[in-house]
Amino acid sequence: MALPHSDASFVMAFARECTETFWEGHVQAFAFFGGVAKRISYDNTKIAVAQIIGGGKRRRLTQGFCQLQSHYLFAHHFCRPARGNEKGVVEGQVKFTRLNYFVPVPQVRDFTELNARLRQQCVEDRERRLRGQAGTKAALLPGDQAAFLSLPATPFAACRQVSTTASSLSLVRFDTNDYSVPVRWGHHPVVAKGDWQAVRLYAQGQEVAVHGRIWEREQVRFEPLHYLALLERKPGALDHARPLAGWTLPESFGLLRRRLEAQWEGEGTREYIRVLRLLEKHTLPDLRVAVEKALAVGGVTRDAIAQFLFPREDWRLTVFSLDGHPHLRTVHIAPPNLQSYRELLGGGR
Repeated sequence: MALPHSDASFVMAFARECTETFWEGHVQAFAFFGGVAKRISYDNTKIAVAQIIGGGKRRRLTQGFCQLQSHYLFAHHFCRPARGNEKGVVEGQVKFTRLNYFVPVPQVRDFTELNARLRQQCVEDRERRLRGQAGTKAALLPGDQAAFLSLPATPFAACRQVSTTASSLSLVRFDTNDYSVPVRWGHHPVVAKGDWQAVRLYAQGQEVAVHGRIWEREQVRFEPLHYLALLERKPGALDHARPLAGWTLPESFGLLRRRLEAQWEGEGTREYIRVLRLLEKHTLPDLRVAVEKALAVGGVTRDAIAQFLFPREDWRLTVFSLDGHPHLRTVHIAPPNLQSYRELLGGGR
């Protein structure tokens, strides 16, 4: 997005053009400039234009574009088809961005890091003065901002919402891709909210899963923790479960499983899955430390390992205290008579 008076620009990169990224680009650009332009020129992207009518004079706009426009209240102008000269400022900015921001190719980990870098370069570019201009872009920017509309009090939610149903495999389809939810929500109505970074899944008003957005097509993203409750009932499927394929765990977990299965065989596998289910409430680094401590003292059951997940000062909460119960101090309980138990074991002898 470029402003015509100051030539100040905003650049943001996405994996693919779609309604959510189109929305997010506008939200970030308006926040970057500190206001909303009264009139914005566009090419005829299918994200905004559903149909060109009357030889290019009229257009039927998409619902997504109308939602964005009704929130920010800007006017629109669409260039004539195949007339790039009508938005020459943007075309020139695209060339400038490619040559100056992407040469050499940025070495970044993800789009978040890339966009932070691009934003900083846009800020630094404001100190540049264009030929024929009286001042730098930063000096001219207030002239553009004076003509802006104010930002709405409520931010625009740049996410697409879809109501669907989780499949028998506890998968929810969004934008041709499948995302997992806990098995308890299989066959249940689910609301999927997808933005440019993540897909959030809701059931009965609560968030039940969050996944990073997939930008390929017809892919599946599993969360292994979503299927452990089912595997606890069917421990024999642990080594062949597709949702767990490629799930890398610390070496101590493998040692724990071998000890449990050597001690209890099939029931040991079930106990190992119970240990893994502790990840539903605790982080992997914390559980790894707990497993290593338990292995060191020989306490390899799920309950023993769970004790190491709580700070030692919290252990006192598991001991009954007479504080605040003075009436109980007068209660005396006689010790049990173990001779009666011996007689029972001896068949009355």
